Amino acid sequence: MISVSIEGVSKRFRLPDQRFNSLKERVMHFGKVPYHEFWALKDIDLEIQEGTTTGLLGRNGSGKSTLLKCIAGILQPTNGQIVVKGRLASMLELGSGFHPDLSGRDNVYLNASLLGFTKKDIDIRFDSIVEFAELSEFIDSQVKHYSSGMYARLGFAVAVNVDPDILLVDEVLAVGDEAFQNKCMDRIKQFQAEGRTIILVTHGTDQVRQVCDYAAVLSKGNLVYKGDSLESIRSYRDILVNDANSEEAAHVAASTETTADTADKIPEDSEHSRLDLGNGKSSSALERYVEVTSVTFRNKMGEKINSIPSGESLSVEFGYNSKNINEDLFSVFSIYTVRGETVYQNYLRDELYSILALGEKGTIKFDIEQLPLLDGTFKVSLGLYDSQNRCVFLRDSLDSFSVTNPTKNTGFVNIIVKPVVEIDS
Repeated sequence: MISVSIEGVSKRFRLPDQRFNSLKERVMHFGKVPYHEFWALKDIDLEIQEGTTTGLLGRNGSGKSTLLKCIAGILQPTNGQIVVKGRLASMLELGSGFHPDLSGRDNVYLNASLLGFTKKDIDIRFDSIVEFAELSEFIDSQVKHYSSGMYARLGFAVAVNVDPDILLVDEVLAVGDEAFQNKCMDRIKQFQAEGRTIILVTHGTDQVRQVCDYAAVLSKGNLVYKGDSLESIRSYRDILVNDANSEEAAHVAASTETTADTADKIPEDSEHSRLDLGNGKSSSALERYVEVTSVTFRNKMGEKINSIPSGESLSVEFGYNSKNINEDLFSVFSIYTVRGETVYQNYLRDELYSILALGEKGTIKFDIEQLPLLDGTFKVSLGLYDSQNRCVFLRDSLDSFSVTNPTKNTGFVNIIVKPVVEIDS
């Protein structure tokens, strides 16, 4: 049975190009304000089955929250229709539905009444709401004096204690302390066991993998994927990587003219150029010595891949051209997350593993016997240094690969844990 049906939904906003602050300006322009149209959602088709948990993934501004507000009835679609079957409760943003000048007690009654409950119904549930929110000491204080965590606790407590058939949650699980977040997840799992429908907006891919049966990925108002939660995570990470590469390419293009002019002023045989420009920065001057022409990822069968299961072997190959290299070099191979967190980097002076004798053209290969990473997208970088610690080549974000984690395990690394029970005699 379909719980939420979304058919051809589009949402348009009119964004003003200019604001008139005085009556004179408005009269001169006949009350017309110039604007341009922005389509936050574009022809969205999505069906959510009863009793399932569906995640909505996408970058900021992709349309996730707008879609959730349309489902909740807060916004009306410009085109298309949404059909909701069952009682709906929403926690769309911090303190939504709260009046700042009212107490927490009054806001509980106000918020629950907006969901269709009578005062008698709320009286029955009131103690459970306050107990869940852990706000008995502050329930008669004005909510404008609440912290963000207290707002979240009270709002979520109301939403989950009014027995909804459909629960809409927008990023509130990222608010509050760890104990409250765990309590929220426990309640969501209880709702799942009771067969309720949940729609969850989050940037946490771990939450999608652990909690969601299905997921949908939005990008710039378009629905780009809907289906299996693991596949949706890969689709979402592809968007992150592609957007990051586009931004980086634009940045490089903007700075190319400056770096090229600088490089042209430095003689090719200048040792000084490597010392001054080799301080952890990429530049065309450094690439006078080494140029990376390709990056290839291969599995244990030698096949080219972009994604690999956790625990499998991986080879990273850098194709290169070089000139003016008259000595062996030390290599620095790095793996890091899309957020820039270093996952692995070898020690520069590790002569056993990092020393290289380059020819004019060839491949620098790094073999990883068992990749111990869990689910995620990871970037690789390469640095080359001479015996005086001077940088010959350094480039971040040369390419990226993804690791698929078929399990529900979370974290950064894949370790084998075997539980053993020892019974005392």
